Amino acid sequence: MINSILLHAPAGGGFGAQQLILFGAIAIIFYFFMIRPQQKKQKDQKNFINEIKKGDRIVTIGGVHGRIAELDDETVTIDVEKGAKIKFERSAISLEASKKLAEKSS
Repeated sequence: MINSILLHAPAGGGFGAQQLILFGAIAIIFYFFMIRPQQKKQKDQKNFINEIKKGDRIVTIGGVHGRIAELDDETVTIDVEKGAKIKFERSAISLEASKKLAEKSS
């Protein structure tokens, strides 16, 4: 049985050009379907956080919905129901609520 396996093995015994091309193609596909979209999403999130302004409706990572009442360099104070205000780090902002509502309606 081992003899028949050895007889079917390629004579070179090393990596062939076809195998190198296959691994290269897999790496390129992995980059375009996994890494690049994630980098774009992170860039869009960073731009969104930097461009928010007073009065925008937002959703935090924890799921709190509200309207921005005050902005600092590092923190955001949001108005929630009945005049309650909560202070969050800017990095805790997930997305703009109006975008989320627009996605639900379509």
